Amino acid sequence: MKKRKLDTKERKARRRMAVQRSKFMLPSAITLISVLCGFLSIVLSINAVGTSERTLFTQSAFLLILAAVLDGLDGRVARATKTTSKFGVQLDSIADVLSFGMAPAILAYKYGFFVIGQENPRAMTVGCAAAFFFLACGALRLARFNIQVDRTDPRFFIGMPIPLGAICIASIILKWPSSISSVPMAYLFSGMLFLVGLLMISTLNFPSFKKKFHHPRATLWLTILFLGLLCMLVILKAAFFLWFFVTYTLVALAMNLSWAFGWSAIHPPATLHAHKEINDDVDDEVE
Repeated sequence: MKKRKLDTKERKARRRMAVQRSKFMLPSAITLISVLCGFLSIVLSINAVGTSERTLFTQSAFLLILAAVLDGLDGRVARATKTTSKFGVQLDSIADVLSFGMAPAILAYKYGFFVIGQENPRAMTVGCAAAFFFLACGALRLARFNIQVDRTDPRFFIGMPIPLGAICIASIILKWPSSISSVPMAYLFSGMLFLVGLLMISTLNFPSFKKKFHHPRATLWLTILFLGLLCMLVILKAAFFLWFFVTYTLVALAMNLSWAFGWSAIHPPATLHAHKEINDDVDDEVE
């Protein structure tokens, strides 16, 4: 049976539908590319042995940085195209556990404790525990974010964002790509993993930069900031990411400390009674 030829209006309607579907697919495609970066980072970390370890550790760390960039991009694309969905939120969380939880934990273990563990099994045990603690705290932080996403001030994250935790590990490896070969440095690296894990599950507020600024010169200042960061990247190269992590963390800690002493030049997060609502939800489920 011969198909009926579509008229002009029907063809336009089909094209609009195809464009709309592709718009919904775009953020998820970016998220899946981020997952690919996390997976490749794990593969490179596992294969990092002998004379090739410096190169493979560097590539693995760079893939974590790229995954973090893509993680920030997929949300912006979804908001710009008005294609945000519950499916996208859940996919993004699963991707974050892999790319910023599992991948950096494996990289940290292989980089910091695998070689030294052959001579000092205790250091390897402590390092393995630290890497798992980092992963577990990242997963807990994501679970908390998912249930509080509509109940918190959009200007801030509660707890250090898990991509930033992954950037911390990646920045150290990009700066010093050879695996750790001394026991004191292995324990110091373990302490750093425990500290970052605690910051992720803390109730400290970290700037999110998701909400648009309505100041008339906001675009100008953001453009200057972006260009400044690019210049710093060219100048500092691998050290830029370590500098960025330390600066961002110190600024966030300074803001929280200043709020405790009554500083309000930047308004503190709005109190949305999230904890009470979460406890009420838990009580309802128990009943």
